[in-house]
Amino acid sequence: MKEVLHAGPALEDAQAVLILVHGRGASAESMLDLYEALKRPEIAAIAPQAPGGTWYPHSFMAPVARNQPYLDNALHRIRALVHDLLDRGIAAQRIALLGFSQGACLAGEFALRHPQRYGGLMMLTGGYIGPPGIERSDTGTFDGMPAFLGVNDPDAHVPFERAKETADALKRMNARVELRRYPDMPHTVNDDEIQACQQLLDGITTGP
Repeated sequence: MKEVLHAGPALEDAQAVLILVHGRGASAESMLDLYEALKRPEIAAIAPQAPGGTWYPHSFMAPVARNQPYLDNALHRIRALVHDLLDRGIAAQRIALLGFSQGACLAGEFALRHPQRYGGLMMLTGGYIGPPGIERSDTGTFDGMPAFLGVNDPDAHVPFERAKETADALKRMNARVELRRYPDMPHTVNDDEIQACQQLLDGITTGP
């Protein structure tokens, strides 16, 4: 299985690049299905594959040390992808991150640890990583980056309260955040989330 899958135009020719991060037990291929559902052929997609289908072994709300060294390795994978795009001359404002479930947690955690003006962050049923009550000391600014968080409530894996805490953390670092709650929705991606992600991506390709 390839470590990183690609869909859409060549990276240097695309109007933007979308990094897609899959959930626990899923695959990079499943995220390319989501890319097809977004119907934005002018945007290139890259989807990394986690070893064994899992980025880290325990709940994202477990003590951080319990998920090491897997968590640091996963964050390094995302950072390496972003740096490769920057090295290719693709501006951060044209790079967007989208994750589902465990992938949403990883994408959000990466962004909070490495803030800059990305094209956008889309977290579908996820939150930042760490146990309840963890005090974050993130610094830096997203400089107005758009962020969309869609969350099931209740959800077996992601408490809505953590999604709200994540939205607040992003706002404190000057992200433009939209948080949507979906009562009694299965642990999946719905049409409203697809449309919200489409609108965010349109802002990257048609913005100044």
